[in-house]
Amino acid sequence: MTEEATADTAKQVTIAKIYLKDFSFESPQSPAVFRSTDWSPKTNLNLRSRHNEVEGDLHEIVLTITIEAKEEEKTLFLVELHQAGLFEITGYDQEEIGAIVGSFCPSVLFPYARESIANAVQKGGFPEFVLQPINFDALYIQSRQQQAQSPSPEVN
Repeated sequence: MTEEATADTAKQVTIAKIYLKDFSFESPQSPAVFRSTDWSPKTNLNLRSRHNEVEGDLHEIVLTITIEAKEEEKTLFLVELHQAGLFEITGYDQEEIGAIVGSFCPSVLFPYARESIANAVQKGGFPEFVLQPINFDALYIQSRQQQAQSPSPEVN
């Protein structure tokens, strides 16, 4: 076996655990909101993720999704979810780990988050709410480009 082939087999990403870290659903206008049959809310989606090194090769990734549905100035529902996972990442350099925790891990967590949000909205009495797929690779690349363009703070 060549040295390169040995290095590639040492690279591994393993899902140790996927779990719901925090979840909130609010419907401040209920039950009055359900008396209207003609409403078309505007939704605002906020998406972010964070990375915590737990120990050794174990990393916690937390995908946070906040959705607010409003009609005029009234909030119909507000959902905030923190979908988390523990990932064991071995054999990668820092740049590769950045891509894994910034793109791969959130894309693994997203379907779990999407299902939890859809269930909560429906159980809250609202019509089906389906989050569209998200290209985490493109978001990660965009984030890296923005970091490269922003001026670094001056150190005195």
